[in-house]
Amino acid sequence: MRLGTLRRGRAADALPGVSGVVRLDRRTKDLTKRLNAGEIAVIDHTDIDRVAADALVARGVVAVVNAAPSISGRYPNLGPGILARADIPILDNVGAEVFGKVKEGTRVRVNGECLYVGDRLVAEGRHLDEESIAVAMQDAKAGLSSQLEAFAANTMEYMKRERALLLDGVGVPAIRTDMDGQHVLIVVRGYDYKEDLAQLRSYIRDYRPVLIGVDGGADALREAGYKPAIIVGDMDSVTDDTLRCGAEVIVHAYADGRAPGLPRVQDLGVEAITFPATGTSEDIAMLLADAKGATLIVAVGTHATLVEFLDKGRGGMASTFLTRLRVGAKLVDAKGVSRLYKSRISSSALVFLVLAAFVAIGAVLAVSTAGRTYLDLFADRLGDLLSWVKGLFS
Repeated sequence: MRLGTLRRGRAADALPGVSGVVRLDRRTKDLTKRLNAGEIAVIDHTDIDRVAADALVARGVVAVVNAAPSISGRYPNLGPGILARADIPILDNVGAEVFGKVKEGTRVRVNGECLYVGDRLVAEGRHLDEESIAVAMQDAKAGLSSQLEAFAANTMEYMKRERALLLDGVGVPAIRTDMDGQHVLIVVRGYDYKEDLAQLRSYIRDYRPVLIGVDGGADALREAGYKPAIIVGDMDSVTDDTLRCGAEVIVHAYADGRAPGLPRVQDLGVEAITFPATGTSEDIAMLLADAKGATLIVAVGTHATLVEFLDKGRGGMASTFLTRLRVGAKLVDAKGVSRLYKSRISSSALVFLVLAAFVAIGAVLAVSTAGRTYLDLFADRLGDLLSWVKGLFS
């Protein structure tokens, strides 16, 4: 059986296109948790965003088959370009029927605009390469005006619903962790989070900020060697081990109080509190830090530009815009901190300090009577040592 499977795999590899074991999921975030290098991902993701594309590249997929349009034209989304630059073929807009025609774990082949299982054609779509993506991105820029209008409308609606929280901090839960007068570092598993955390190592060592992980950002902190003080989020992308690490857990709930992530935390025997609010989990983490007296909030992996807000693909991203207005001057992006901040004592300064100390000690010994006596004694002992070493080889 295994030999026959191996022969079929080799035969498929000899055919034109890209072959591999297929993994399917309508939610890209869930799929990337179980993808392995060399596999083909089948997703249903309109306007593939940068976070999803980065995750697919990191998992080492050899091709992506999308049931939905990877570029709808609403705005210039960032994901398809990332996949193309990583030489990952994209078979686009093949239709939702593909989920009924392909079984998880079977070997499939992507060739041009076609998806095959063995010799059987199961789906057809559009092959996206860098050239076609560039043309689509140019056309999508025309859709920014309408998206901006919708974004502004969502922002006004959010402000009406959450003005008590935004203006007066009403609804922020009581917590054990003290943030008053301290720096707070909020980590979201988003854009460039690994690189930013690495750049902030000196800052974290010197200032010891309160560490807040937003869902999978808590795992990112632990992977970097830190322990989060607080975990905030829907609890859909943080591991069980991290939830049990001893951090204070705050479950993001809907405005009506429902918290779908709470039962999972309680089943683990972990105590948790809820924070009902519209918007995203990274927003409530910032509002929490601001309300509890943080003097500086450093954000890792969060969204900063209009295209990034739209790339998130949710109307709730309007809350991110208003949250940044609320937090104001306290908020600093991690990239700004890593560029402006340097360790208080550099390695070269430390070496210079040690050398200067030795020079000072030598000068004191040279000018004092006691010092010259010690130097003469040291010279005699050094001469005896050298004579003994020469005797070993004579």
